[in-house]
Amino acid sequence: MKFPFLFWALAIASAFVLPDIDAVKLNQIQVIGSHNSYKQAIEPALLTRLKRADSTTMRSIEYSHVSLSEQLNKGLQNLEIDIYADEKGGKYAHPKGLDWATGQKPYDVEGVMKQPGFKVFHIQDIDFRSNCPTFAGCLQELKQWSDAHPNHYPVFITMNAKDEVIKRPGFTVPEKFTTRTFDQLDSVILNALGRTKLITPDDVRGQNQTLEGAVRAGNWPTVKAAKGKFMFVLDETGEKRAAYIAGHPSLKGRMLFANAEPGTPEAAFIILNNPITDAVKIQELVKKGYIVRTRADADTKEARANDKRTFDAACQSGAQIITTDYYAPSTFFKSDYVVSFDGGKYLRLNPSLR
Repeated sequence: MKFPFLFWALAIASAFVLPDIDAVKLNQIQVIGSHNSYKQAIEPALLTRLKRADSTTMRSIEYSHVSLSEQLNKGLQNLEIDIYADEKGGKYAHPKGLDWATGQKPYDVEGVMKQPGFKVFHIQDIDFRSNCPTFAGCLQELKQWSDAHPNHYPVFITMNAKDEVIKRPGFTVPEKFTTRTFDQLDSVILNALGRTKLITPDDVRGQNQTLEGAVRAGNWPTVKAAKGKFMFVLDETGEKRAAYIAGHPSLKGRMLFANAEPGTPEAAFIILNNPITDAVKIQELVKKGYIVRTRADADTKEARANDKRTFDAACQSGAQIITTDYYAPSTFFKSDYVVSFDGGKYLRLNPSLR
């Protein structure tokens, strides 16, 4: 009589054994990454000057990050990189902010900002210091890190194509992103990293008619198959998203996924930044097979208040990617606010999909 009970007990226990993370699909994990991952702090002298003009905005960007490699070494699985087009080079070589306050450290001593190609920083003329000021340099760092850690878990990289104009006299006017600009972006990524280090829309779509159909059919690769690779996502809507999709239905031949509208042929990756107001929508999209990115904090507000309600909502929403500015405590103000999963981890099985 003891044996039936033993078999029953073993069956119950096995039902609660979690699958190995390598065996699940890419949309069945949950990771934490950083927001504006390249960002260095605004120099104190310039920040003081800028705060006199707009203290609220300046408080919201009062944070910085360690290098991309250091973040990856900590275990972060998502990075965000903002790019500005600079076809001829030199457009951002001398930010106006350098002239607005004395006592700032030297800028671009190696002259890389004079070279043609995409540049990486937050806001022209104001928040311009970066751990990897050129996109080519960022990609080189990512490849070197990946080559040194060939079995690393997949890294998601969201990208903003920055061309917003600051409507005040004297500010640098960015170059507009067009389909041609995005063609160049694809080429830069492909040439720098190589096809074998990329997860692309073509990989996910496979033999399906549309990318969205493939996602709804569960055609994401396993975590094991995605090891050693990067997945790039264009975090844009409107004209810029349309320019990237143009001529590439279902993102055929493109290197980046797009923040496309659910239900459209290009939809696979959705960005919803407020896990409190968008909780239900995120949950529905995740259940349908989409990968969703949301945020744990924004504009330093949660960190200053040591308020983790947004992070908790992000975890509960099932969004696969959660970004933060605070994988480490702030060095700009006193707060105990730090974001991680239990045990200080940044990768886990997605609790909503078990």
